[in-house]
Amino acid sequence: MPWRHIIPLLLTALAGSAWLVLHQTSLWPVIVLLGIMAAVAWWDFFQHDHTLRRNYPLIARIRWVAEDLRPFAQSYFVEGDLEGRPFSHQARALVYARAKGDLDAHPMGTELDVYSDEYEWLSHSVVPDEGAPEYWRKRVGEDTCAKPYDTALLNISAMSFGSLSARAIEALNAGAKLGGFAHNTGEGSISRYHRSPGGDLIWELGSGYFGARAKDGSFDPALFAENSTSDQVKMIEIKLSQGAKPGHGGVLPGAKVTKEIAEARGVPVGETVYSPAAHSTFSTPVEMLEWVAKLRELSGGKPVGIKLCVGQPHEVMAIAKAMQKTGLHPDFITVDGAEGGTGAAPLELSNSVGMPLREGLIFIRNALVGTRMKDKVAVAASGKIHSGAQMAKAFALGADWCNAARPFMFSLGCIQSMQCHTGNCPTGVATQQAWRQRGLVVEDKAPRVARFQKQTVHSLREIVVAMGLQTPWDIAPHDMRERVNGARSDSIDRIYSFVPEGILLDDPDSTKLARHWNAASADTFRRVG
Repeated sequence: MPWRHIIPLLLTALAGSAWLVLHQTSLWPVIVLLGIMAAVAWWDFFQHDHTLRRNYPLIARIRWVAEDLRPFAQSYFVEGDLEGRPFSHQARALVYARAKGDLDAHPMGTELDVYSDEYEWLSHSVVPDEGAPEYWRKRVGEDTCAKPYDTALLNISAMSFGSLSARAIEALNAGAKLGGFAHNTGEGSISRYHRSPGGDLIWELGSGYFGARAKDGSFDPALFAENSTSDQVKMIEIKLSQGAKPGHGGVLPGAKVTKEIAEARGVPVGETVYSPAAHSTFSTPVEMLEWVAKLRELSGGKPVGIKLCVGQPHEVMAIAKAMQKTGLHPDFITVDGAEGGTGAAPLELSNSVGMPLREGLIFIRNALVGTRMKDKVAVAASGKIHSGAQMAKAFALGADWCNAARPFMFSLGCIQSMQCHTGNCPTGVATQQAWRQRGLVVEDKAPRVARFQKQTVHSLREIVVAMGLQTPWDIAPHDMRERVNGARSDSIDRIYSFVPEGILLDDPDSTKLARHWNAASADTFRRVG
């Protein structure tokens, strides 16, 4: 047991000793307790590792206890409803209510300051259209795939087995099965816990090629074909980068490579595994699109897309130029915002690298619309989306569907304790410790996952109806308004640039994207202009 946890035990022992003294008039428990405390104080006084403990024996240990309790105390006793990062108390409460089927209404009006930049809104209509469909799906890969997929408008975003627990993965997939939506495997590949419930899967293929990995770490086409042709796998997503740590590889220490994780990833048990920052199967935009086409063929004609957090703008333009040059294209692009993230990531990358979802989504939309590819390449939005309103705003900016990660963790019972990277998650969601997972009962949590998704998509429909529209794809940039300052607001299309159809092919120099377009080449990801 960590030494910093000894204070609660000592306090408990002291309370117990006091009880014994009062009821049995014996001093022995107190003597024993004082002896233990003296031994700890003696150890602290002579150790060399911690200055505070050396200067303030025993008492300094209270600091570590306070640090351990700080996230919980702050969440429950300090934060207001609109405070708390990365998700506010209000956002978490909304997810919990919908997951449990509780009332999700809010009394007394908005708590937001509507004259500050924290308030933005969607324009409603005086003639709401209640004839809108009850539910929508988006067909992906209709023109390129033998097996196109009709995706739900809200799916579970990429979270790997290993980052999440076995029971969490199983409950998420069982919820996806119940609700008829898809579950992204994360780059840790397909585990037995993804397979057993039978929910639809989007297989994420990262630079480590887990599940399709040769012994030397390269891509193995035969293994990929074997896994991707499973009826449960509906789409394949190539991960180029992710919002939490864009441009960064990964290391899975050998101590964490258990038999089950090794089985899912196709790596040796107990050996450290590296995920390079970049893919080894391609090095140019053209090669990437050729690989996309190859994966589509190997999978038996399933949709293949790419996922990225937008970084260097000219690289996106290079992919767009490669589509024009080759006639090849991904079936979808998942835009991950810099505000995304579930597990551990270097703080500097999380805080300072990568484009937020709004700007990234608009940039991808402009690249596709500007090259007349938007009707061929669907766009998914991922990054702190937890409500129907956020979904509607993503559709206004060019999304065709949305993905969510942490909100689905909340639906499982996650309390945002900020312990994901330590393995000490108290709710059993982000840990591999069996006793911590015990509290997560799959049969109880799976319906909550399904309810959260259903109620969130229903709230999207209510917004579409209120706006007088038939589908969320009818929401346009001019339907969304944002504050410029306390005295003025404007529609999003007057604040951000939304290029017209085909302008990058017809007259790129007339746009603000010209310098990025001119710096891009289909034959390299490097800047050429």
